Amino acid sequence: MTGAYPRLRTRTRRRKSGKVVVYYFYDASAEGNGEIPLGTDFDKAIAQWKEIGERGTYSARVTGTIEEAFARWEAEVLPGYTSAETKKGYAKNLRMMRPVFGEATWDQVGLPVIKGYLAKRTAKTQGNREMALLSVIWNWARGEGLTSQPWPAAGMERSKWKNKEKARKIKVRDDVYEAIYAEAGQHIKDCMDLGSATGMRLTDCISVLMPRGNLLTLEASKTGKEAEWDLNLSAVLPDLVRRRKALGADHLMLLSTAEGNPVTPQALRYGWDKARTIAAEKATARGEDELAASIKLLYLRDMRKRAAQKAGSLEEASKLLQHSDERLTERHYGGVRRLKPVG
Repeated sequence: MTGAYPRLRTRTRRRKSGKVVVYYFYDASAEGNGEIPLGTDFDKAIAQWKEIGERGTYSARVTGTIEEAFARWEAEVLPGYTSAETKKGYAKNLRMMRPVFGEATWDQVGLPVIKGYLAKRTAKTQGNREMALLSVIWNWARGEGLTSQPWPAAGMERSKWKNKEKARKIKVRDDVYEAIYAEAGQHIKDCMDLGSATGMRLTDCISVLMPRGNLLTLEASKTGKEAEWDLNLSAVLPDLVRRRKALGADHLMLLSTAEGNPVTPQALRYGWDKARTIAAEKATARGEDELAASIKLLYLRDMRKRAAQKAGSLEEASKLLQHSDERLTERHYGGVRRLKPVG
């Protein structure tokens, strides 16, 4: 692309979905810096194009640094992910890593540096997720010729260099569930019913469509797996659908506010926090401090765990949660194995 925007280059690519995406680059090859990725948003690309042009050359401190890979991966790879939650999470991870690793050259980041980052990170599990993404970008950069350095932690899986993680162990007790349910608005009750009946993640609970006939269908946002639930086999879902139809809302989502609007993550967060706080305060006023403490520890996403608890077996729970391996279900949701006494 020349004329009004000298050195602005474009690359057109077709994604798996069939959507055609245009990527913009600044041609800095005359300075020995190749093409600089500017993203897929034209207005933002032009703003960066102007900034680079005003500097005269592309900053040498970016070329050959990890930031170069961050910028290109963010512009070329991240948009290809279909899950909005995945893209949001990766973008957040990049924001955390950039101040630490962005200006570093590849040979400056070794395993001690990575371990030091994890040691200083207060959110230990999230730090592991950030290093997992750094590994992905690092190996992608090798394939793109941005570095020949191997990933510093390659072959170190058994050295336990990452922060230790422990699955959150909690059982969704009936008394805790019922205490919060009694104080919740109807859209929160509906979400609790839906999650504990189907094992859906919260992102799927608010995006699942009204059923056709007696079948509730879903393509999971995280895994892309498809599932169907027969409403005739549920004790709570038929009533949920009837309440939804009675609202006369004109949107297609199963969950709805009393005003007939789709339920948003913010509405879930506010409604859940409010119901949980009231339930805990009432339990404290009755002198039931242990119940109040348990109420405060429960999250709305734990309805998925409640669904696993209600399943008849580990195999049934694994199928309900759409896990490919029962060991995953047992590790995160299965709790204690029931063993047969031998005497």
